[in-house]
Amino acid sequence: MDERVALVTGVSRRQGIAHAVATRLWDQGFTVFATGWSPHDDEQPWGRDPDLAAPFPLHQHDLESPDAPAALLDQVVAAHGAIDVVVAVHARSSHHDLLHTEADELDRCWAANVRSIVLLARRFAELHDPVRPGGRMIWFTSGQHLGPMAGELPYAITKGALQQMTVSLADALIDHGIAANCINPGPVDTGWATPEVRDAVVGRFPAGRWGTPADVANLVSFLVSDEGAWMVGQVLDSEGGFRRS
Repeated sequence: MDERVALVTGVSRRQGIAHAVATRLWDQGFTVFATGWSPHDDEQPWGRDPDLAAPFPLHQHDLESPDAPAALLDQVVAAHGAIDVVVAVHARSSHHDLLHTEADELDRCWAANVRSIVLLARRFAELHDPVRPGGRMIWFTSGQHLGPMAGELPYAITKGALQQMTVSLADALIDHGIAANCINPGPVDTGWATPEVRDAVVGRFPAGRWGTPADVANLVSFLVSDEGAWMVGQVLDSEGGFRRS
């Protein structure tokens, strides 16, 4: 993996999935380009991670902007000469039920959670050399296709779009030497849950614990490996047997 270049988005908190994935790829020998968007964290209950550090450079890109995805990939290639793997972990969180869902929030979630993935895929296809081995793209849905998430509709609706577009987008990417898949990691303890939520949910896992960012990194590690090349266009529910009822 020493000559493969990986972009990981959403790297803004040490407790987050993206940080765990980027660190795992770095440990495996990838050249890692990591980016996040701290202003989004400032809007959330968990807040910014002021002490975020990593063995690789950390960048900031607002992927709500329509020009940001292509510019980001151009920056990766300018810095490292190629792009082999894109792991798009970033997402706009949105806690709005039906009566509080407004057009602006729907548009922002669409831009950050869906449009940016499609535009990343488009530029990735344009820039990736299909002769290079190991072309991979991974994005993330949530559990909205397995149970309702009525308290966070803009988020759940856009995550549903990511799930539904996987087969079609992966089919387009494979012709450019890029095997693409979508992961539903289930409830993961990244610091977003209150103690009450954490205690209420933990009993629904047969293992008696929440999923961890390391659990997600394990699956990503397989998908980007040579052994994972035959997995294409799948939505992978990696939830540890989480019981919704």
